[in-house]
Amino acid sequence: MRSLASAFIDSNIFVAFANKRDRDHVESVELMNRLRKGEFGQPYTSDYVFDEAVTTGLVRTGRIDTAVKMGKIILGSKEESIPSMVRLIRVDEEIFGEAWAMFKTGRFEGLSFTDHTILAQLKEFKIDVLISFDKGFDGLAARIP
Repeated sequence: MRSLASAFIDSNIFVAFANKRDRDHVESVELMNRLRKGEFGQPYTSDYVFDEAVTTGLVRTGRIDTAVKMGKIILGSKEESIPSMVRLIRVDEEIFGEAWAMFKTGRFEGLSFTDHTILAQLKEFKIDVLISFDKGFDGLAARIP
């Protein structure tokens, strides 16, 4: 198996990791440990995924501390000496436009607009693999697990 140079992490990985009651929690912990060891190369996520993860964490648990924990996992925290695990890439005008063009076609039914921004970023930044529990990406991107 070749080593991967880069991976994009979807919000559902962060959500499951931060919430011990999530059905995918154990698997997300395993994936995050593999990420920490560098198995997937440089991990990336986006500002849109950050928003989705933090908001989902808050809505599902009703707890601000869970949402903040999720944000710290993604961004890191200097105050608590938590290093950032991922490089945050922003959805710029070009990515937004490409995602909107794809979204309007309706070709990828079931994918959110944020999911379309992920597809655009995978292409633009030549990211090797998407780490996501969302099977809606199957056939559109190389996906783990």
